Amino acid sequence: MRVLVLGGDGYLGWPTALHLSDRGHEVAVLDNFARRRYDVELGAESLVPIEDLSTRADAWHAVSGKRIERYEGDLLDAEFLFDAVRDFRPSAIVHFAEQRSAPYSMIDREHAVYTQHNNVVGNLNLLYAIAEIDPDIHLVKLGTMGEYGTPNIDIEEGWLEVEHNGRRDRMLYPKKPGSFYHLSKVHDSHNIEFACRIWDLRATDLNQGVVYGQQTPQTALDPRLATRFDYDAVFGTVLNRFVIQAVLGQPLTVYGKGGQTRGLIDIRDTVECIRLAVENPAGRGEFRVFNQMTESLSVREIAELVADRFPGPVQIENLDNPRVEQPEHYYHVKHTGLVGLGLEPHLLSDTLIESMFDIVGANKHRVNDERLRPTVRWRGAVEAS
Repeated sequence: MRVLVLGGDGYLGWPTALHLSDRGHEVAVLDNFARRRYDVELGAESLVPIEDLSTRADAWHAVSGKRIERYEGDLLDAEFLFDAVRDFRPSAIVHFAEQRSAPYSMIDREHAVYTQHNNVVGNLNLLYAIAEIDPDIHLVKLGTMGEYGTPNIDIEEGWLEVEHNGRRDRMLYPKKPGSFYHLSKVHDSHNIEFACRIWDLRATDLNQGVVYGQQTPQTALDPRLATRFDYDAVFGTVLNRFVIQAVLGQPLTVYGKGGQTRGLIDIRDTVECIRLAVENPAGRGEFRVFNQMTESLSVREIAELVADRFPGPVQIENLDNPRVEQPEHYYHVKHTGLVGLGLEPHLLSDTLIESMFDIVGANKHRVNDERLRPTVRWRGAVEAS
């Protein structure tokens, strides 16, 4: 199958491209390298050094004999995007190409507008490209569990059966996102569902939990194939950040009391979920939603787990929560769709955490300590104005 991976230079896009290529698909990646520019803006590079995309692709060819085609450009440039889709002729498009950080979207008005314009307009251009060039292309779109928020009822996989005044209907699950980034993903989901309904497109929306880990079997084959490992308070996910703080001898910074519960998934399961979705496409006119997570833990439980597994003293520090969120909440998520397609989850293990300690230990000299503590506050931009 021919698969075009948008955002294929990123933390998840690059290992996904390798995984799909390794499993026999013809793969191309498309990227505008905006994520690398955020590093310059924020003063926090990937903990693990990463090569440029050309070097990565050459390294993959050297170790596998397989080639990955490359397109450099922006989804906001509709002409470029249409040309790339026509040129590669994909059967499936995997869409990672969005600004993915909630804190980044909450820095100020400029970053909020940038996030929504980049994400929503780029996704709209993509929907039009598919509809006009080949409506049979299967769109696999990366959403987030953050679209749902923390409702006091079970979270279904995208849809909810509703009874109201004696009548029943199937509706998109109500969303209560917690940042302008998460709102952009909600807008994406609604736009994709609309396009499936009116243009008869096919799409799978993957509402993904917090990803942890840095290596997949493919990225481990050669140091030049490494994907990024973000540690800062803007882009670093919570488990990765706690591991780095433990290795550096710094307190694990828990926001509030740590009662916020998160859905989690191993990076190896992320790339496998993408493969399963690609190889088992949605039907024409179908907007299919999977909750892409394998387990859930509170932030406090994640911190305690890292502290318990680290071979040395670790302190946990509770900070005032810079976000606006419930300190404790109900959280029960249905996530059976991908397991039904064959996913065999890697649950968080001692071995995985210990391997992350080793990766961090080898690269700890690259950490900018000033970027580990939160500087973005959800009410900050409004209060400052």
